[in-house]
Amino acid sequence: MGKKRKRSRMKLQSSFELLVTLAFGLAILLPLVIIAFIQLAGANANLSSIESQQAASKLASVATLIGSQGPPAKQLVQIQVPPNVRFIYVGNVNNTVGHEIIFVITSPSGLSYITSYTPVNVSGSLGGITSTGAYLVNVTATSSCPSNNQEPCVYMTPKV
Repeated sequence: MGKKRKRSRMKLQSSFELLVTLAFGLAILLPLVIIAFIQLAGANANLSSIESQQAASKLASVATLIGSQGPPAKQLVQIQVPPNVRFIYVGNVNNTVGHEIIFVITSPSGLSYITSYTPVNVSGSLGGITSTGAYLVNVTATSSCPSNNQEPCVYMTPKV
């Protein structure tokens, strides 16, 4: 019987040692996994910023082209809206006549404003576009802006 107990204790000791070794391994591995997830979230936010800048620049360059041609010039442009976009302003943050296309995105540090400048007056209503995906946008040169009848502008609306 002494040999059986000794074997049983040896198995128990081996199992305990293995358990302790695994616990130390997990204690070291867990912070690395957490850091990897944090880095991944930051990378996704950076990617959203870059894609938002591309979409805003595309809209601004088409607005400049259409504005230089004057009314009744118009063009249909496709933009790709990345994840985490909360709102899109055309003109300024009040959606009145201005010179900016502004994408508001959610990032780990809060809201970020991605802006692209255009030399022509722009206005419009793209606030309804917040889901990820491809959208068609009507870009039209007008002699009087709907948001300000006294100024000519380039007006942008989503194609329905």
